[in-house]
Amino acid sequence: MKIHKFKFSVAYADTDAGGIMYHGRYIEVAERARMAWLGKKAKPVASDVGLVIRELHIKYMRPLFLTDEFVIETTVTAVGAASVSVEQKFVKKDEICAILTGTAAYLNGDGRPVRMPNVLLNAFNAGLKG
Repeated sequence: MKIHKFKFSVAYADTDAGGIMYHGRYIEVAERARMAWLGKKAKPVASDVGLVIRELHIKYMRPLFLTDEFVIETTVTAVGAASVSVEQKFVKKDEICAILTGTAAYLNGDGRPVRMPNVLLNAFNAGLKG
């Protein structure tokens, strides 16, 4: 499997009153990592909605603190005609702090799942095969 790495550092706005990265920010940062990985390939066909998250799970293992620098390692775990599943590890100095797993569905303009454009399927399959 091919791994995409996205660097991030925790800013004051990312933390709670105790200086720990707020649990909801993990989802936002994971989305930035996915978008950096997909780049322009994620742009939907004009009449489609595009990729929409349909399931997320986060396991928090170690807290991240203000000024911590870490990497999000994104890997494709499954590809279907209309969906893709990924795993994203939040890694600080070789220690896994959290693991996010999720599935996104590709939706048309009516909000129904449809086959993804080939550019997306090819990108996901390339990531799956490494």
